[in-house]
Amino acid sequence: MVGLVVNPVAGLGGTAGLKGSDGAEVQRAALAAGATPRSGERAARAVRALLAARPGVRLVTVPGAMGEDSARAAGASPGLVRLARPAAPTTTAADTRAAVLALRDVDLLLFAGGDGTARDVLDAVRELGGQAPPVLGVPAGVKVYSGCFAVGPAAAGELAGLWTSGATVEAEVVDLDEDRYRQGRVSPRLYGVLRVPAARTRLSGRKTGSAAAAPGTVEGIAREVVSRMRPGVPYILGPGATTQAVGRALGLATTLLGVDVVRDGRIVAADVAERELAGLAGGAVLVLSVIGGQGFVLGRGNQQISPRVLSRTGGLLVLATQQKLAALGGRPLLVDTGDEDTDRKLSGHVQVITGYRESTIYRMETT
Repeated sequence: MVGLVVNPVAGLGGTAGLKGSDGAEVQRAALAAGATPRSGERAARAVRALLAARPGVRLVTVPGAMGEDSARAAGASPGLVRLARPAAPTTTAADTRAAVLALRDVDLLLFAGGDGTARDVLDAVRELGGQAPPVLGVPAGVKVYSGCFAVGPAAAGELAGLWTSGATVEAEVVDLDEDRYRQGRVSPRLYGVLRVPAARTRLSGRKTGSAAAAPGTVEGIAREVVSRMRPGVPYILGPGATTQAVGRALGLATTLLGVDVVRDGRIVAADVAERELAGLAGGAVLVLSVIGGQGFVLGRGNQQISPRVLSRTGGLLVLATQQKLAALGGRPLLVDTGDEDTDRKLSGHVQVITGYRESTIYRMETT
């Protein structure tokens, strides 16, 4: 028996460039910027994969947007557990916790959301104590730094369907102050651990930073990128310390955790949302760094670079230090744009710039 809980507003701020979705004010701003909810559809992808992996599975969830809608969209006929207090149209952390408590009797609990949702799930698990089931995250948030998530929605569903041994491992839940994050200050802390199915290749792992890389290596990557830039061509710089080094090499103060557009040594647009970026992407070259520990190139923290934006660009430069690639242990780079056709087109071997006049060929796959 598999349970399902969906945070309907998870990931809402991603395409709007808001670097998170916590709080009603941020959610209103995201909707005003043209963002659309994405967690329900990603949960449905997980359920479809679950049904394919184990057709006879019993799926149990809560009514409405917190689970039932996604299950039915995937073709499931779920059992429903009613909440003592039905969730309001705009759900809160308390609703997530109540749903987890209501589904305490399942064998495995799938939850769709981001790091904030994982934190709420952990709070409920602590309340349940020894009665809590193992859990598995369906990544639907903006950042997804925690290690309790599968690499993608389909991987979550497949793992839930194939997991029969009962073996679990502890995975970290990372707490991040979104207000500080929006100011460019990344201050994650360990909030706790959750028990997840033991399947290392399908789990995303915790995001790690670039602090261990020698500064000269990152600056060398930046010099190489600048040497490849062509006059008149716009370059879209994704989030991260490595891409920010490209900005420094150009003499520009770019956004650490946002997406900027530069051309001919000048900033054309700073910290842009998807809507604005789509209008600037024609013929542009993407400059994206790899997320340490996880290997993501697209789909984590850079949802502004949507399938629509990608369809208008004219090239891709992937950046990573040799240490960051080595830490992946042979696992592929990953793309998770939310559109399966786009992800398939991006899959294959790509050149990764690892230093000045240094590069390597590395495999990139869909989740």
